[in-house]
Amino acid sequence: MDLDDQASVNRLAETNGTDNMIVLLGQPDPDSTVLFAETVTRGDPTWAGPLAGVPLGLPVYHILEPDIKQQMDATLYDEHVGLMELSANVDEIVEEVRAYRST
Repeated sequence: MDLDDQASVNRLAETNGTDNMIVLLGQPDPDSTVLFAETVTRGDPTWAGPLAGVPLGLPVYHILEPDIKQQMDATLYDEHVGLMELSANVDEIVEEVRAYRST
C-alpha cells in the first residue's frame, strides 16, 4: 500500500468514520496481503506512511475469499481474478486475512 493509498484511507476514515468502511484486498501473495491487512487494522508496520501508529481497526477481506467471490458476477470475477485464483495460495491468503479480522 503506497503512501497515497494510505493517505486516502486515512482521509476517508477521518471524514466518514470507520463504522461503514471495509477494505477489500487483491494482493496475489500472503506476504503483501499481511502487510496491507496490518496497515489498515493496526497501523503501518513500516512506520513510513500516514497510517504509522494509526490503528484504524478496519475489517479487511480479500477478493479470493469464497464469501466475497459468491457476491460477484461470475463472468467478471473469472475475467479479472480467475488467473490469480489459479496461481495464488488461496488458503494461506484467506487464513491470513481472517486472522486480522478476528483480532
